[in-house]
Amino acid sequence: MTALRQRKGSKGKEPGPSIQNLKPECLAECKERFATGGFSRWTLLCLITGSIVGVSLGLLCCIYVATLHENDLWFSNIKEVEREISFRTECGLYYSYYKQMLKAPSIQQGLYELIHDNTTESRRTINILQRMNIYQEVFLSILYRILPIQAYLEPIYFYIYTVFALQTVYVIALFITSWLLSNSWLAGALAGVWYILNRVDTTRVEFTISLRENWSIPFFALQVAAITCYLRPQLKPIHKRVVLWLVFVATFCFCLTWQFNQFVLLVQALIIFTLDCLDFFTAEQVVSLYLIQVLSLLLVWLLQFCNSMILGSLVLSFIVSALFIRHFQTGLKTGGFVRRIGKLCLHTLLVLALTFIINYSAKRILQLKSDEHIFKFIKVKLGFGATRDFDASLYLCEEAFGLLPLDTFERLAGTVLLYPYLCTLTALFILFLLVALSNLSSSGSGPTSREKEERTFRMSPDVAYNLLHTLFFGLLAFSTMRMKYLWTGHMCAFAAFGVCGKEVWTLYLKVLHCNTKNTMRLIRYSVPIVILAFLYYKQFWPRLMEEISELREFYDPDTVELMEWIRLKTPKRAVFAGSMQLLAGIKLCTGRVLTNHPHYEDLALRERTREVYQIYARQSAEEVHKILSSVGADYIVLEDSICYERRHSRGCRLRDLLDLANGHIMDGSGENEPDLVPASHPRFCEAIKTDVPPYSSLFTRVFKNKTFHVCKLKKPKKKKKADGGA
Repeated sequence: MTALRQRKGSKGKEPGPSIQNLKPECLAECKERFATGGFSRWTLLCLITGSIVGVSLGLLCCIYVATLHENDLWFSNIKEVEREISFRTECGLYYSYYKQMLKAPSIQQGLYELIHDNTTESRRTINILQRMNIYQEVFLSILYRILPIQAYLEPIYFYIYTVFALQTVYVIALFITSWLLSNSWLAGALAGVWYILNRVDTTRVEFTISLRENWSIPFFALQVAAITCYLRPQLKPIHKRVVLWLVFVATFCFCLTWQFNQFVLLVQALIIFTLDCLDFFTAEQVVSLYLIQVLSLLLVWLLQFCNSMILGSLVLSFIVSALFIRHFQTGLKTGGFVRRIGKLCLHTLLVLALTFIINYSAKRILQLKSDEHIFKFIKVKLGFGATRDFDASLYLCEEAFGLLPLDTFERLAGTVLLYPYLCTLTALFILFLLVALSNLSSSGSGPTSREKEERTFRMSPDVAYNLLHTLFFGLLAFSTMRMKYLWTGHMCAFAAFGVCGKEVWTLYLKVLHCNTKNTMRLIRYSVPIVILAFLYYKQFWPRLMEEISELREFYDPDTVELMEWIRLKTPKRAVFAGSMQLLAGIKLCTGRVLTNHPHYEDLALRERTREVYQIYARQSAEEVHKILSSVGADYIVLEDSICYERRHSRGCRLRDLLDLANGHIMDGSGENEPDLVPASHPRFCEAIKTDVPPYSSLFTRVFKNKTFHVCKLKKPKKKKKADGGA
């Protein structure tokens, strides 16, 4: 806007840089608006309107998921213990540290207790800030202490409202991404509506509030929006520096809030590597994005008290390898097409080889085994043989880590999201291949910006990045259902860009030989408005009203009874053994000491969990008592839902996984591998209920209801030594 005002008073001079940097197809429209004096007013009006719509959609999403959470549990009307039980599995574990920080006499004391924690794992003192990504809980607890809100806002509401507020950030980030790609805020509106309408597949925040992904994915979406802005061709240097800082802050927040950050950043690093090899990125862009990833991970490494899992991550090894080989392999982007293909193949092989060498060496030096269960899971997932490994099987048997169900696509098609997405993906991927071939066919050290403008086929870096982003994370979602939440949100933004942007419509209109300015303008504005009108009247508003009108109530009397009994009838330092999921709730609701818990990224904890889970295997009473005594357990909690499990098929029930790991034949009819043998003891969780020796001499049942059985370990009687003078 400033450059245009200067041009008005400087007759005969060359156009300002802001006009020169505009895309050719936009230049005529800009000149027309400038001539009528409407460019700045129109831009300001669009900016204000788009901002209002984006923020409104973000707030609507926040209020929507908060209302669903309230209506599903009647959260405002249930007891505190019921509210805490609603934080299922690992959610309860993470929330317990927020509660622990608030109960501490001071912030300093609360931090000390987290750094020297001896209640999460019995007979061990661990650093929770090092082991887990809970800085968000620490930050919120400190914020709640210092803000004058204690009188009218309970701590639990402050926590859940903060998580729901991040959904506002998420929707706004998707809105901005689609707006930047298409140059139309209608695309942002369409992306926001699709995100809310496809809530089942885009988020699960309303019933898994504390999951790390619900904290981190909004920051990841913000990072993608910032990267999209950074890659815009007409961005000025000073704006690039500001946007790079935003990319860094978003990347750092993403890494700090989720332990699986390294795997997500690895996929993103592969995207950057691919676009660098195919000449879509400049050297400055590649190095800047790589360094931001490295600096973010290293800063998190420092904040997590030098967590070795970060230094041993594949993404750090890959980035170091890519930058090293890139620096020393000169002439990579010179020569003819065949020669360049050969150089790229060699470059890729060198980078991958050096990556595995660095990663293997780092893990040997650091003696890192915390993430080996993940690589075992990936190995089996890729089809490299079956496994009896207990830890890998726990993941493989969970539906969330299976393939993406086909009904997902039926739901996405029902909201008119899948069809424009596939059309956009297909058209742009073909264009991407043509531009990549053109780039590789050019001589010299890569095509210049002027050469790119003169070509028949062009694709800007921001569009290329978002294309590969949705493609790579889409493949990840197909392979592992839990990872679909990294894909479906961006899918909404990408499809909206295809509907409102010029790139896709230009390709289709050229094929139909009707690519005129008026036709393009008519389609770009009419199609999204028609889709929005259809979604609003046929699906969006009716579906929201229907879901909000459904009223349910939290009801789990057996778990409430168990928690109340533990809180009132057991010592405060009593140690409990049981399933990981239940123990997380016991820690949150009662504050008792645990033998194991759901945060599985530690080798010693995985080994202990496998030992404690022998309570559901075919083991003798003496062996189970010995195991539980070695970890300091005072009580064990047995769950009928695990002992007599029917949710999983044969071979995936927890008792089956334990039998296989122990070399025993599984329960029920069906085939068994030839090397498995019958167990010499009955299943412990069943036999202990008979109250016959030796079970009655080693355990005492102290609590029972329809779901849970609690037994107390008896201390073995010491044999009296014979008196020498007798």
